[in-house]
Amino acid sequence: MVRNIGLLNVGKIVNLLVILSSILFIGCEDNRWDPPELSWKVNPRLEVDDNNYYHLTIDTTNWQTLHRFSGSVEYVSDRDELTPEGVRFEWESSHYWYLGDTLGYVIKRGLTDELEYVNYDTVYVTNFSGMEVPTINPASYSNGVGEFNQMFAPVKSMRGDTVEVSVYTHGYYGDWETVKFYVVLD
Repeated sequence: MVRNIGLLNVGKIVNLLVILSSILFIGCEDNRWDPPELSWKVNPRLEVDDNNYYHLTIDTTNWQTLHRFSGSVEYVSDRDELTPEGVRFEWESSHYWYLGDTLGYVIKRGLTDELEYVNYDTVYVTNFSGMEVPTINPASYSNGVGEFNQMFAPVKSMRGDTVEVSVYTHGYYGDWETVKFYVVLD
């Protein structure tokens, strides 16, 4: 019985030595990886003047004017397997507006016995008075080829204003990079 216990202890010691030597050999290898840098640019897709201000014509027949900003991002790296998909961009604008009491309405519809649609009630969506609405969405993400887009929607009462738009993203170590541009609402 004593011999079996001794053999078990020797086997455990051998296993432990194999594991420790494996860790030493693997741990001595240089596995450092330098994260790639991001290279990115924003394209407001608008005419630019001599002062480097972009110009957007406000549609005065609608409450909001919708416009899409675009951009592209890529990794600066010699590693081909890196794709710029899912890079987050945060957006801010200097302008916002406030909702009135009624946000909108919903028309309830039903079918008659003859299967014709009829409107039978209108429900107003209320109690939104004073809620702040930004003119730009807060974030966007790049797709698999490095394109990203963002919607900008100033309202017609902002005509004549100049809006500052800021775009932020961060690198691998969390350092923030910022692009700012100005849009004149004509």
